Amino acid sequence: MTPSITKPRSRSLSSRSDQTFQAVILGLASMVLLIAGLYAAVLLLGGIPAFAKEGLGFFFGTNWDPVSEEYQAFPFIVGTFVTALGALVIATPLAIASALFVVEYAPKWLAQPVANLVELLAAIPSVVYGLWGLFVMLPIMRSFQTWFVLTFPSLGWAPTGIGLFSAMVLLAIMVIPFISAISRDVIRLVPNDQREAAYALGATKWEVIRYGIFPYARAGILGGVILGLGRAVGETLAVTMVIGNANRIAPNLFAPTATMSSVIASNFNEALGAMVPALIAIGFVLFVFTMIINYVARIIILRLTPQGIRL
Repeated sequence: MTPSITKPRSRSLSSRSDQTFQAVILGLASMVLLIAGLYAAVLLLGGIPAFAKEGLGFFFGTNWDPVSEEYQAFPFIVGTFVTALGALVIATPLAIASALFVVEYAPKWLAQPVANLVELLAAIPSVVYGLWGLFVMLPIMRSFQTWFVLTFPSLGWAPTGIGLFSAMVLLAIMVIPFISAISRDVIRLVPNDQREAAYALGATKWEVIRYGIFPYARAGILGGVILGLGRAVGETLAVTMVIGNANRIAPNLFAPTATMSSVIASNFNEALGAMVPALIAIGFVLFVFTMIINYVARIIILRLTPQGIRL
């Protein structure tokens, strides 16, 4: 009598488990897209009255007048990008330098404490940064501006400390840990063979960093810079406390202005009438610009990544 052979059930159970897991993951991923779509739809519907009333003037006009109920967002769009880009110009060299110091130069007993100290900056709440900016940074900025005005009296403006440059410096301090942490990780992931090959050819430390590390780490470093840009563009409370919240384009780096997030934060609680859809429309513009920045950054990162490496 031939013994019966039973078909193992582990394969079929595994197949059903994989299908269930795949369905759950697909559902969760779809929820993320659904939430983002609903977020954009709510902002768009709330801002349609402002778009319909102002047309293209909403994007390119400079008048923000609650008396005549004319609201145009160009000064805030300019303020957002000038502040964020200025912060990146200040923060990126400092962040990359700190990452290189921790990975390539610092001894082991010093590298980790320095890395932990830089990362702790990311855990500080935004309101604490704002308070530090008000009570510590602004007096320093006021002294610097006073010297600047005395040196160049033809400028003719009062040194208050509050303004565009103060917001740039504060944002730079806030984005340094994001850029530094990612840069440090991608530099550490560069194969040691790259370094050893460069040293074997007689390269100096700088040449090893320039030709052996940066070509492999530049995509990840750029990713960290873009992450810092996203933080800088969307930062609200700290910027609101030091930028001055003037509804105009800053005529110089030390003049007060406003960003899209700061004008929403400073006006929404007291907004009435046509100002409400105008602020919601600014929120929609900020959302769209953030999506565009992330998409363009992804394309740049893919083009800069060496062949055979995908981050």
